[in-house]
Amino acid sequence: MAVGRGKDRKSVYRCTDCGHAQSKWAGQCPGCGLWNSLVESLEDRPASASSRFSGYAGAAKQGPATPISLAAVEAEEIQRTPCGLEEFDRVLGGGLVPGSAVLIGGDPGIGKSTLLLQTVSSLGGQHPVLYITGEESISQVGLRARRLNLPCAAVQILAETELERILATAGAHHPEFLVVDSIQTVYSELLQSAPGSVAQVRECAAQLVRFAKQTQTTVFLVGHVTKEGALAGPRVLEHMVDTVLYFEGDSSSRFRVIRAFKNRFGAVNELGVFAMTETGLKEVRNPSAIFLSRGDEDAPGSVVMVMREGSRPMLVEVQALVDESHLPTPRRVAVGMESNRLAMLLAILHRHGGMPILNQDVFVNLVGGLRLSETAGDLAVALAVVSSYRDKPIPRDWVVFGELGLNGEVRPVQNGEERLREAAKHGFRHALAPAKNIVKGQNPGLSVVPVKSLREAIDAL
Repeated sequence: MAVGRGKDRKSVYRCTDCGHAQSKWAGQCPGCGLWNSLVESLEDRPASASSRFSGYAGAAKQGPATPISLAAVEAEEIQRTPCGLEEFDRVLGGGLVPGSAVLIGGDPGIGKSTLLLQTVSSLGGQHPVLYITGEESISQVGLRARRLNLPCAAVQILAETELERILATAGAHHPEFLVVDSIQTVYSELLQSAPGSVAQVRECAAQLVRFAKQTQTTVFLVGHVTKEGALAGPRVLEHMVDTVLYFEGDSSSRFRVIRAFKNRFGAVNELGVFAMTETGLKEVRNPSAIFLSRGDEDAPGSVVMVMREGSRPMLVEVQALVDESHLPTPRRVAVGMESNRLAMLLAILHRHGGMPILNQDVFVNLVGGLRLSETAGDLAVALAVVSSYRDKPIPRDWVVFGELGLNGEVRPVQNGEERLREAAKHGFRHALAPAKNIVKGQNPGLSVVPVKSLREAIDAL
């Protein structure tokens, strides 16, 4: 149905999750199956590519292109630029790649703008940088830079939300690094919908990504998150960019974690750890020391495991609390791991470990706000539950890792030798690990106990 300026505008119902568009409203999105996600918006009919992108080099050309053989393509080594923060470089895959688009999401006040301001201040001395602020004024950004004692004399800043002016300014100043904070505040004159709508976010992000590819400019896009913790706007926004980073952390803790969920120029699931201080974000080179801040005395239900985030092994404390339930259905609460995984481990404990915990409330927590995304923590979680149920503490100098099968067997995990080296480096004297992960003659000072089943692991402790 055409409204407004006749045929120039039309009413479209677009999904806020996947970006699917249709002319009529429906309770369920046909594209992704999400309920109540179709929102009405007024959009202009799209202009031609030549009229939209004629303002800078590389405008669309008419006529067919000539493909080449994939075998004839020569592999070129990617030239990366260090951003001044080693933890940030680790998550990016070694540094910033020219022409890449990086999307950073996180809760409000988590430190996204602080991280990017520290990054551009480090890059500004050797590379031209343009910082576009759409949510804060220039004076607010300047006050933050002075409070953090950042050298920002070489950083060019502009308070602007109109996409066409942003692209024109970037085209005139030719920056190597462009920061847009945030993409939800940017709007295009080609569309009449409000800033932050699905159509505006998708169109503005598409033009900024195209600008990055055609001018070899590294573009940072700051994105808002929803109540569920996902990036706001259409899911196609994550598919447009080269790298998707999430900035996570507990508001009551000073530690922040940045995680890569997508990276076309590096490994995913890499983790960078920072500490928020009065002078900005500081790198944490040894995160295992942070997550091992245990009490002075041994306590039941506490065990240290070796988890792996990307290419980095980390020692994390797992805590479990088992208590008699007074409810018809006992509670199973998992913080930092999947609830379904915990339910499966409790069933294995009952069947193959002889633990009658069906009438017990079970609470499991990963200290430090981390999330267990691999199966190597199965054995540690199970032994923490056993320790709490029997009220017998596990010695402080023990470390545990291994995957549990449904038959009660302890299965090997990846990079077992590296996990043992990390435990030995932090002074642990004993390790409980899968038998197939044991390599003789390594890690002096660490006594490794190989186990093949859950029953053997319980008896060993």
